[in-house]
Amino acid sequence: MIVKTAQGRVRGTVERGVARFLGVPYAAAPYGADRFAPPRPHDPWAGVREARSMGPTPPQVPYAGGLEKVLPSVIIHGEEVLNLNVWAPAEGTGHPVMVWVPGGALTRGGNALATYEGSAFARDGVVLVSINYRLGAEGFSVLDDAPANLGLADQFAALRWVRDNIAAFGGDPGRVTVAGQSAGGGAVAALLAHPSAGELFAQAVVQSGPLAPGRAGKARRITRLMAKELGVRATREAFARVPPEELLACQTRVLAKGVGFGVVPGDELVPSDPGTALLAGAGAGIPLMMGHTAEEFRLWTVPTGKIDKIGRLHVLAARVRFRDFAARRGASSGDVFGALVTDALLRRPMNTLADARRGRTWMYEFAWRSPVMDLGAAHATELAYVFDTLDSSDAEMIGGPGRPRELADRMHAAWVRFVKDGDPGWPAWDEGRPVMVFDSPGGGVVRTSGSP
Repeated sequence: MIVKTAQGRVRGTVERGVARFLGVPYAAAPYGADRFAPPRPHDPWAGVREARSMGPTPPQVPYAGGLEKVLPSVIIHGEEVLNLNVWAPAEGTGHPVMVWVPGGALTRGGNALATYEGSAFARDGVVLVSINYRLGAEGFSVLDDAPANLGLADQFAALRWVRDNIAAFGGDPGRVTVAGQSAGGGAVAALLAHPSAGELFAQAVVQSGPLAPGRAGKARRITRLMAKELGVRATREAFARVPPEELLACQTRVLAKGVGFGVVPGDELVPSDPGTALLAGAGAGIPLMMGHTAEEFRLWTVPTGKIDKIGRLHVLAARVRFRDFAARRGASSGDVFGALVTDALLRRPMNTLADARRGRTWMYEFAWRSPVMDLGAAHATELAYVFDTLDSSDAEMIGGPGRPRELADRMHAAWVRFVKDGDPGWPAWDEGRPVMVFDSPGGGVVRTSGSP
């Protein structure tokens, strides 16, 4: 199957009623003269470009420290990292579109992961677009003479590409939902807070993503530490002289010191703190679905063994830091500490935002507990259920055997309904604070009006 885009024709495949186009560039390769520069449109090509295999992934290293036991990594070398995949119904036009922004702490991940295979969405009448964007130092360095938030700029470029080209794949550019999980969910919050959000998408989904990027100083710190490690100035010219593989190696060493990348407020892309802007009414007219897993923290504490090292002092420190403490009978110090952190970073901010957007926001919680390493309802355990990719090796890795098919049917159907109709199938947030709990067996809408 051949489709004509603004840059040229691409050839995909069709199987069982699903058209698949993989590794389609939405912007020029961000190397050479374009390194540490805003994304620019890809040059036109002659003839037909093959789009039947995944494109290169942004530079990254596999998960380590225990996380590699439950989180897969896919690394495909090459410079054309600003690419996207499209799964679409093979017939018909005007289909709603969901653009997926992968997570991975802004240092890992990408659209080649088996979990994000989009055939189930296309099967159910939705065009699924999954994107790559620059990660780590290539996408989120804070350099003296270069724009910040280049990875976010890539996401804007991908959304513009969708607006301009998705009709050729049978999608409706006026019915685009942007969705993301973890760091991808945080990016969606920043996109939603932007003044031009309504020009690029009509709805949004934030899964386990922070609504605020944190302090700008932390994002700048890792760039300064890397510059010191490399023995160069924190400038575009100096960083661009460092080969990508050397920059990645330096990034890996510096990240081990406990710092991390983030979105930096104060420029055209992120005029102000997204969380504050959203509370003040940014994106208020755009329907939003958001939520988290019941035991987010267990992803970082169980596979790594850290859960057994968290004691009463950590809990007391969290109580002081977050000004809250909810004792749980029988829970370990690690569980209590993790619950406090999850409440402070995700549940409370999301509930507060939902209170400010009553009638236009739907909340959920994923509560099914994975038996793998006793992960429970940890961060990222819901992804295969949203995409209905339970048969993938990725789903086996984090969910183990006996994954409940009926839960995937329900959860995937809710995302499809939201993308199609703007209503996932349960009441919008109101004074009763309804939350759809996805679990198996059980689950259903829970009113949380007494919760903070």
